[in-house]
Amino acid sequence: MASLFENEAAQFQPLASRMRPQTLAEFVGQQHLIGPDRVLTKLIENDEVPSLIFWGPPGVGKTTLAQIIARQTKAEFVTFSAVTSGISEIKKVMAEAEQNRALGQKTIVFVDEIHRFNKAQQDAFLPYVERGSITLIGATTENPSFEVNAALLSRTRVFVMKPLTTADLTELLKRALTDPRGYGLQHVQIADELIGQIAEFANGDARIALNTLEMAVTNAMGGADEPIVVDQSAVSQLLTKKALLYDKNGEEHYNLISALHKSMRNSDVDAAVYWLARMLEAGEDPLYIARRLVRFASEDIGMADSRALEITTSVFRACQFIGMPECSVHLTHAVVYLSLAPKSNALYTAYEAAKKDATETLAEPVPLQIRNGVTGLMKDLGYGKDYQYAHENPDKLTTMQTMPDNLINQHYYHPTDQGSEAKVKARLEQIKAWHHQHDAQDQDK
Repeated sequence: MASLFENEAAQFQPLASRMRPQTLAEFVGQQHLIGPDRVLTKLIENDEVPSLIFWGPPGVGKTTLAQIIARQTKAEFVTFSAVTSGISEIKKVMAEAEQNRALGQKTIVFVDEIHRFNKAQQDAFLPYVERGSITLIGATTENPSFEVNAALLSRTRVFVMKPLTTADLTELLKRALTDPRGYGLQHVQIADELIGQIAEFANGDARIALNTLEMAVTNAMGGADEPIVVDQSAVSQLLTKKALLYDKNGEEHYNLISALHKSMRNSDVDAAVYWLARMLEAGEDPLYIARRLVRFASEDIGMADSRALEITTSVFRACQFIGMPECSVHLTHAVVYLSLAPKSNALYTAYEAAKKDATETLAEPVPLQIRNGVTGLMKDLGYGKDYQYAHENPDKLTTMQTMPDNLINQHYYHPTDQGSEAKVKARLEQIKAWHHQHDAQDQDK
């Protein structure tokens, strides 16, 4: 039975801590993992939990689920911190886990934010995971493919945890209002509409939802015997700005720039502007976005509209001049232009094809006729001999060979008929026709 002091201490814990689910039945969300006939539920019920990693955004129940697993499997539960846990401490706990295993006691080692552990720390767990001395449960907000050692990752199962839905959070908030651990022993009055607003504001994060409800109730408290009425004004002042999930060096950083790039490539101007706003409002460096737009201008538009490169480089300079928040309109200018411009990846594919030949074929010497004979010796060796100056020809073209011998008749640039590139395509066809006629005549001489 809990002591008086323990009960009083519990009252001063944050609402999110007091309402932490104790069983799978109380757990909210992650229906793809938890529930009748779901994979993780079966593993827990059969006491066959392997080493695993929970990957998902903050506030979706990664730590809670690990604690429930330890409780329901009656295992010793050990928590490690990337900040305070050194190699010696890890090895000490691992030795104790091996002793416990000999006595029939399981040990679950929970590593929160496992992506913050360095390689040496992660490697220290590896032999004990391999021998089955411990069941390792890691939690991470970062893609484990990038942040967890390959050897350790191959010995764990990764479960992807999703942001909680508005319905999940609404259920959680209503439970907090009726459960004795929350406000069940107090008379809190709050409209369903306001609960819904808090749930939507939390953006999939249970911790944010419960913390917001707690602040709203605290601000609305009246006298000791009066009901606590949480009204619109008490809630509105808390819903100032959503905390957008973002990590400039992590998975979400690459997900969002990918979403922006692919929306522009798909000419979906509204989606592109939305992803731009998501990045900027989450604190992304505007110059990073501007650099990616400059790349896009040539990679995905290229000769179909060469003005795209001019506009994006101008926008980059504008971002350097004035910064955020003013430069958001310049970035929007570029994003809209790129989204609506005709598309061609002919420059990108041309370079990739040429790069393949440059790196994988025999490095043939530069033909003598297009070498620069800047010294007498070089001229004696034939540098620049038989060079043909295109400007002396009425058509500004010559029959001179400029490709290495092994790559003659190799073509990399294949223009499309999109936008201005249609004119480029016509010009290239004229050049090819000229060579077809004059190269043959030159060979007959």
